[in-house]
Amino acid sequence: MSVRVFQSLPARPAPVQQGGAIGWIRSNLFADLRTTLSTLIIGGVLLWYLPMLFNWAVLSAYWLPDAQACHPVEVGACWGVVAEKYRLIIFGRYPFEEQWRPLVATLLMMALLIASCSRAFWKPWLVLAWVLVLAAFFWLMLGGFGLSPVETDRWGGLPLTLLLSTLSIAMAFPLALLVALGRRSELPAIRTLCTLYVELIRGVPLISVLFMASFMFPLFMPQGTKIDVLIRVLAGITLFAAAYLAEVIRGGLQAIPKGQVEAAASLGLSYWQTQRKVVLPQALAMVVPGIMNNFIAIFKDTSLVTIVSLYELTGALGLALNSDADWRPYKIEGYVFIALIYFAFCFAMSRYSLWVEAQVNKGKLR
Repeated sequence: MSVRVFQSLPARPAPVQQGGAIGWIRSNLFADLRTTLSTLIIGGVLLWYLPMLFNWAVLSAYWLPDAQACHPVEVGACWGVVAEKYRLIIFGRYPFEEQWRPLVATLLMMALLIASCSRAFWKPWLVLAWVLVLAAFFWLMLGGFGLSPVETDRWGGLPLTLLLSTLSIAMAFPLALLVALGRRSELPAIRTLCTLYVELIRGVPLISVLFMASFMFPLFMPQGTKIDVLIRVLAGITLFAAAYLAEVIRGGLQAIPKGQVEAAASLGLSYWQTQRKVVLPQALAMVVPGIMNNFIAIFKDTSLVTIVSLYELTGALGLALNSDADWRPYKIEGYVFIALIYFAFCFAMSRYSLWVEAQVNKGKLR
């Protein structure tokens, strides 16, 4: 009869920490040899350049709005250009004594956008809030009813960027939905028309669309008819953005299994009921990153309206510096300033996209 002798197993190593800062660093920066080498190389480059950048931007920088004092400064940045020209950069050519109006209009628009992104404010009255805020925005910017009138060609800076990006996104999204559905339609005429629209718009750069909308479109209008340049530019950006956004949505529509549509038909749902209750909610949830990527691109593409003499942020910066020879050498500081503004808005949009993506994909979590 054999006798079994108990032998204890050697102790196993403690489990690697997966949570917290240490776990994140281990899994993302030092997970394997290739990741570790990449981390070390990039870290070395940052350690070499970041101190020089910090010295240029902070330690050796000059902050006061004195152009003559900036000239001897050869090492550091001259942020005095921002302190001196920030009102012209932010508000463009809007009358100096009336710049409280675009400031209030911008704050109202930003407050509305923040409220619209919060679930707590998704109420029926939000639609009325949009109507009232847009009406207040145009009243403040245009004038009338007690305010001195200001032509749209004198609008500029951040208010113009926010207006163009917000309205073009709001109008491009429903148009893109219809175009995406039209491209998958069984009716040849509708499908061909939508395909021609998408391919025609995507075949030319946005700057050509803006040029056509601003200079060529009025030539086809009846004699004496005049459409404001802001409306023409807004229409051009909307049509351009809708073409790209339609292809993103069409990708989501094609990812929906055919069986879902057949199941909806077997329940007696109409075409539009099927799209609204079954297809579109799933398709849009799949392409949230692509949709937000297009929204961010629209926001940045508003910088091209300078070609039609509408001076948004980048155009207003050029206007501010080109007209003053003393501050002209410090364009880099000015562009860094507006780059930070663009980054703040784009980063906020990307973070919101991640939140929306997490919300719409909760049903897929196990």
